[in-house]
Amino acid sequence: MTPIMRKKAALISVFHKDGLKPIVEQLSALNFDIYSTGGTEKFIRDLGIDVIPVEDLTAYPSILGGRVKTLHPKVFGGILSRRDNEKDLEQLDAYEIPQIDVVIVDLYPFEKTVESGANEQDIIEKIDIGGISLIRAAAKNFKDVLCISARNQYEDFLKVLVAQKGVFTLEQRKIYATKAFAISSHYDTAIYNYLNTTETNFRQSFNKVSPLRYGENPHQKGYFYGDLESLFDKLHGKELSYNNLLDVDAAVNLIGEFKNDKPTFAILKHNNACGLAQRDTLHQAYIDALAGDPTSAFGGVLISNKTIDEATAQEIHKLFCEVVIAPSYDENALNILKGKKNRIILVQKIFFLSKPSYRTALNGVLFQDKNLKTDARSDLKTVSILKPTEKQIEDLLFASKICKHTKSNTIVLAKNKQLCASGTGQTSRVDALNQAIVKAKHFNFDLQNAVMASDAFFPFPDCVEIAQQAGINAVIQPGGSIKDKLSIDYCNSHKISMVFTGTRHFKH
Repeated sequence: MTPIMRKKAALISVFHKDGLKPIVEQLSALNFDIYSTGGTEKFIRDLGIDVIPVEDLTAYPSILGGRVKTLHPKVFGGILSRRDNEKDLEQLDAYEIPQIDVVIVDLYPFEKTVESGANEQDIIEKIDIGGISLIRAAAKNFKDVLCISARNQYEDFLKVLVAQKGVFTLEQRKIYATKAFAISSHYDTAIYNYLNTTETNFRQSFNKVSPLRYGENPHQKGYFYGDLESLFDKLHGKELSYNNLLDVDAAVNLIGEFKNDKPTFAILKHNNACGLAQRDTLHQAYIDALAGDPTSAFGGVLISNKTIDEATAQEIHKLFCEVVIAPSYDENALNILKGKKNRIILVQKIFFLSKPSYRTALNGVLFQDKNLKTDARSDLKTVSILKPTEKQIEDLLFASKICKHTKSNTIVLAKNKQLCASGTGQTSRVDALNQAIVKAKHFNFDLQNAVMASDAFFPFPDCVEIAQQAGINAVIQPGGSIKDKLSIDYCNSHKISMVFTGTRHFKH
């Protein structure tokens, strides 16, 4: 057979066409043969640029409703052939297979289709087969082939294409191959997680990454993997730090407990609420939340379940705080809050957060269902002779919500839907309670008729005894200790009402 002339060629098969036009024009100007199929072929042809249908190369039409277009030896042979391997080149000549030097693919939008709520059949049809195969083949042969695997790479690729006139270095091809396998693995992970209902294999992947100034401390590197823009609109301020993000996560989870309630304001520091109150106006809710611990509020993260108005913004502006989060802001309020150039102002667009929870541990990952259980009236079982009043029930459920989102061991003291104090992250429940009482008294809270919430059961009656001596007369806890009766007996002999929920809320 007559040897085929070695002319540069590109294969283009993309879902999204935006940004493709200047690349195609440049490839044509550099005398690349351009192969394509389906909608991409039509797009290129409509630009007035010569394009070779893949069907002409393979002598097979697109079949099975478009499911099979590029899956053919004449396509993959041209991509996978090794340019320094004589036998490979001989086979290219023997079977009249052109070398393909550039592969440009933009995969079917599988994740977007899932997010749209489409039916299963439509979702399955958006599992790309040919595209993902082209990506893997081109990336594998990065020694000879450059692979563009997503439209967000178009702009950078065009600059390289123009500057280097279609000649690419090995380093560049390897970098793009790395990106391609990242795209491929992420795509497969999304499909696995969509289909999986029975397997326990851990698969998570994030395409978006944001470098942070540093990690938890200045000597540690830090990155955030995820799509913050889907949750927040950032209106003002510096970039979120690693510690900011941890506090924002805690704040969003906490305020989610009150999303449909009356105006509620929370102030957090080191992932724990140091102030929280619910009132008829947001302004008063903020004032009373700040009263919970004005010292810890310095440099904290503030979050509201309602629109921040001008009066509330004026009060907030008096405090140095890192982040303010709300579903919206009045125009005057926003102008006030922007008065501090570094203050981060976020609009929370949705309350949704991922349901699974996972973290690194030792040489692996701990995975669990997210704690989505919120104690409700229907969960309460009165175990004392004295039943809680309606007002006490409201305060007990209020305190329980805060307790659920506070580091264990924890005790939360509340009164009139205001956080009086909490003991956080203590090695004993008694220590947590004593810490809360001391703190409440330090900030001049009257604990007479306050309520107490505990994240776990009391193994001994010491906590209810200490609480009663401080003036607390209603308790909410999970129950479940073999010595529950000791605490119940103390409550009965000292006219304290106590309810069990049956649900522990450890948070570590």
